[in-house]
Amino acid sequence: METRRILLFFALAAVVVLLYEAWQTDYGSQPVVASSPSAQITDGQFVAPQVSADVPNSPANYVQPLGDTAVTDSATNVAPIQALVDAGNIHVVTDKFDIDIALAGGDIRRANLRAYPVSIVELDNPFPLMSTDPSNLFIAQSGLLSKSKAPDHHAIYSAEASAYTMAEGSESLQVVLYWQSDDGIEVEKTFTFTRGSHLIDVEHRIINNSSAEWSGRVYRQFQRTEPDDAGGFRLIYTYTGGVLSNEEEKYEKIEFSDMRDKDVKLDSANGWAAMIQHYFLAAWVPDKEQSNHYFSKALDDGRYTLGLIAPTVSVAAGAQAIMADKLYIGPKEQHVLEEIAPGLELTVDYGIFDLFSRPLFWLLEKIHSLVGNWGWTIIIITIIIKGVFFPLSAASYRSMANMRKLQPRIETIRERAGNDKQKMSKDMMALYKTEKINPLGGCLPMLIQIPIFISLYWVLIESVELRQAPFILWISDLAIKDPYYVLPVLMGITMWFQQRLNPKPPDPMQAKILGALPYVFTLFFAFFPSGLVLYWVSNSFLSIAQQWHITRKVERAG
Repeated sequence: METRRILLFFALAAVVVLLYEAWQTDYGSQPVVASSPSAQITDGQFVAPQVSADVPNSPANYVQPLGDTAVTDSATNVAPIQALVDAGNIHVVTDKFDIDIALAGGDIRRANLRAYPVSIVELDNPFPLMSTDPSNLFIAQSGLLSKSKAPDHHAIYSAEASAYTMAEGSESLQVVLYWQSDDGIEVEKTFTFTRGSHLIDVEHRIINNSSAEWSGRVYRQFQRTEPDDAGGFRLIYTYTGGVLSNEEEKYEKIEFSDMRDKDVKLDSANGWAAMIQHYFLAAWVPDKEQSNHYFSKALDDGRYTLGLIAPTVSVAAGAQAIMADKLYIGPKEQHVLEEIAPGLELTVDYGIFDLFSRPLFWLLEKIHSLVGNWGWTIIIITIIIKGVFFPLSAASYRSMANMRKLQPRIETIRERAGNDKQKMSKDMMALYKTEKINPLGGCLPMLIQIPIFISLYWVLIESVELRQAPFILWISDLAIKDPYYVLPVLMGITMWFQQRLNPKPPDPMQAKILGALPYVFTLFFAFFPSGLVLYWVSNSFLSIAQQWHITRKVERAG
């Protein structure tokens, strides 16, 4: 039995190592904050998803518009990033955003999320989800593809102002960019920001003042570089990369390695395209149900593009047409994402334990709505989980208490058997059978806790609602480690005390290994999210109380 317990402890230790590696990936380095886009931009090129052969490295070489032939680019040369930045930016401030929109193409080159500080020690520094920093490039682009002249994300727009701020009491803010060709095609690109929302309406209005029909299609894409690895050996990661959703694939991760291996070329109805970065994401969502062309591409200079192209729209001479989309730039709040597009809430990725994690998060939310503190919420859900498994745990602790009573008789069997392991095992199993004791019964509580433990870990790591959520006293962020290591030490103490309630291992080596585990686990948990350690400590206190009570009852019963 003790051997099995040790193996279970080491299995849990392996899980701890895996989770620690994931935590290191997420928290091992601080996000790069761009101090000045123009100062940080070096060289490189922006590329439009055009088919035109005279555009170098054009994504159009792999994204063939449905039913179209070659598209003529309004700019025959690809402009470097520095030139695009020199075209000027429009600074937009709302209650949710601090954003820069480039006049070159109408790209969103910088997006700071005002409601989400970089860290609890930088509360005045909003989280920079999008940036033109070459080492952490992440921008949102959209434009038009046409056989006629049309503004892609190289085109230079004009605007009525260089800065826009959402006024107090105003429910929305519109930023309109203007472009016009020499043959009478006008395009108004409008960004509409809504108070209280991270969802941006992006609209292309085509005004055909020419004498011929205009036809074209809108594309939307993200362009980014692969984030730098924090260094060191990594076993698992919180996912950062692309995701596509459509009728063919409801939820498909497109990792950077996938983009390097093979371009995505897929025609399918409905859906969306997104880039995920831990607690946050950006997603292009078409405004209506339609057939889209989904694409991805790994460019030669370390940049990646992921996006979709809408069907062709024709605009008669003298007529107008609107191509509307939605762009979400913000936190992965499940209830918000559910309302935006089907399946978008799946970007909150709980991995293989999704089956446990989603109901666990649902219950956490319900409890939090009553108590208003995520720390107390974790303690309450620990009590609930303990109550659900109480009968099973009681049976296990009863088995362990009975094993403890049998220790003198087990020692006698070991002494009689000497080096005859087979005889010792046979006599011990006979003893267990006579006393109706399951030698594996004491291991059951740990087996039960492992999936709950891992599920809660992913809830803490993936759920932005718990990011920077305080508890009490020194615990100011349940999603990061305890700064003073109080909870990990308490966890080690409770583990040590639980071992005192268990039967002593007959083998001295096993006893040494088990005796070292509280110290090993304390070291591991010192770097885990304090919310997870809070769960483990709370569970341990409840387990100690239950096991101590049952052990006393068994001992009194004789």
